[in-house]
Amino acid sequence: MSRPTSRRTFRTALAGLLLALAAAGCGAPDAGGGAAEDKGPQQVPARPGEPVVLDILDVAGNLQLTQGMIDAFVAEHPDIVSKVTYSKAPAPDLAGKIKAQQQAGRVQIDLVLTGTDGLAAGISQKLWSSMDAHRAFLGTPDYLEPAAEMQKLAQGQGTAVVYYPSGPLIEYNPDKVKNPPRTPAELLAWAKANPKRFQYADPANSGPGRTWLMGLPYLLGDKNPSSPASWDKTWAYLKELDKYVDVYGSGTTETMKNLASGQTDMIMSTTGWYINPRALGTVPKKMKAGHFDNMTWVTDAQYAVVPKGVDADTMSAALNLVKWMLTPEQQAKAYDDGYFYPGPAIKNVPLAMAPEKSRRTLEEYGVPEFDQWIERFPKKPSLPAEAQVEAFDLWNREVAGG
Repeated sequence: MSRPTSRRTFRTALAGLLLALAAAGCGAPDAGGGAAEDKGPQQVPARPGEPVVLDILDVAGNLQLTQGMIDAFVAEHPDIVSKVTYSKAPAPDLAGKIKAQQQAGRVQIDLVLTGTDGLAAGISQKLWSSMDAHRAFLGTPDYLEPAAEMQKLAQGQGTAVVYYPSGPLIEYNPDKVKNPPRTPAELLAWAKANPKRFQYADPANSGPGRTWLMGLPYLLGDKNPSSPASWDKTWAYLKELDKYVDVYGSGTTETMKNLASGQTDMIMSTTGWYINPRALGTVPKKMKAGHFDNMTWVTDAQYAVVPKGVDADTMSAALNLVKWMLTPEQQAKAYDDGYFYPGPAIKNVPLAMAPEKSRRTLEEYGVPEFDQWIERFPKKPSLPAEAQVEAFDLWNREVAGG
């Protein structure tokens, strides 16, 4: 795939986010039946008057981690939820989809599972119901400290349901890379000596690409890692590295396949992206992962949000479900097959609590050192969506467009 094609992929994702964020100036939507939400906290019963059908939209791949939790809730609480229907959509489409339903006065999506991008776009347009208004109902989750920091990004309008430290990590073929780089300078030297053998994907469409971009300011010592425009060292480094990168993958999967096929020898990765593709057989098990000295983890989370406009019984069902998802027994299912490793957002959920399949997978494909690295290195939350869009645009102009 040529570099211009990658830029088109980036622009498509970026345009969706920019349109969603720009629409914030239009004010709050006409939420139809949800208008009471704007007048004050909605009065929600402890249980719905009769079981509800819950329509859940996933724009983050979250169901891979949480569908088992949700299905178990339906099985054990048929008096609250009679049935769940699932659908999926790209994150950039989320805000427009929800807003159109709210303006028509017919909200058909009851619960959304989203990453930081869809979360922030909805916050900017005032699309989400307040979760803080129902804090007495939900209680206060006993979040891991980094997950609690990610929860702040929700601004009281969503609830973090899974968390992981993400990256940036390198993934490499040990047959080709005998001394994996431990610093950005060593990576640059390796890329120069082995042109076209290192790759990462467009940050706008790749978790490993994003964490690489957001983690570099910490590694290189830029003064303000939260302000992309001030990343003088980061942009200079990436422009120099660009000389030795053949193409940027359109997404993480492309880079994984290139590593597996031998088209590249080293790529950017994360904890989950290292474990899960190897467990699925997409990437050979022999591939290795490494960290940079003095790295800072860029953390990530996924959230449950409720659109304004749902009725009180549906809100009750959604709140009961979210509360259930944050119990230790259900959180243990977030270990999954390492997709979002570790996965649980709350404290005191060891791997021993996970389903047997998860334990077997992580025993075979996991990396015990990951837990040591997670404990050892500091963690910082991802940039808010507006700052991410700025960083993606700068990357596109300063790096990929060079």
